[in-house]
Amino acid sequence: MSESASISSGIAARYATALFELAKESKSLKALEGDIDALDAALHSSADLRALIASPVYSRDDQAGAIAAIANKMGLSTLMGNTLALMASKRRLFVLPHLTSIVHDLISSEKGEVTAEVTSAAKLSAAQAKELAATLKARVGKDVKLKTAVDESLIGGLIVKLGSTMIDTSVKAQLAALQNAMKEVG
Repeated sequence: MSESASISSGIAARYATALFELAKESKSLKALEGDIDALDAALHSSADLRALIASPVYSRDDQAGAIAAIANKMGLSTLMGNTLALMASKRRLFVLPHLTSIVHDLISSEKGEVTAEVTSAAKLSAAQAKELAATLKARVGKDVKLKTAVDESLIGGLIVKLGSTMIDTSVKAQLAALQNAMKEVG
C-alpha cells in the first residue's frame, strides 16, 4: 500500500470509528447505514461529486457549502451532515470513499454479517442471490451480504471474494487454465 493510501485510510478510519460510535450511542445505526449507502451510491454515480471531494481547486468554503447542500438534498441525518461539514472544514472530504467502506464494515460486524463481493457474467436474479447467500452463510456461519457486480468478460460463472478467500468458477478462468495446461504439454 502506498504511503498516501495508508494516510488516507488512517484518516478515514478515525472519522468512521467516531461516526459509528456516535450513531451507536444514539441508537441510530439504521439511519447511518442508509446515509452511507446513499453516499456510496452518489460517489459511484457522480463524477462531479468525486471531483468536488478530491480537487484542491475548491476552497474550504466552496466544499463546505456544496457538501452541506448535497447532504440536505439527499436527506442525510444530522449526524452525517455534521460529520461531512467537519470533514470539509478540515479539508478531509477526499477520504469519503474510504470512510463509506469502513463504516459499512463496522455496521456489518456489529450485525454479525460478512460481505461477499460477487462478480458474475450476467446479473444475478433475486433467487440466485438468495441461494448464493444461503450457501455462503452455511459455509461461514454468519449472515452474508452480497455486493454484486457484472463483468461480461467472464463469459459464465462467478468470482466470489469472502474475506481472504476467493472462489473463481468463471469460464474465463477455466479457459485460461486450459490454455496454460496446453502450453505445458506442447
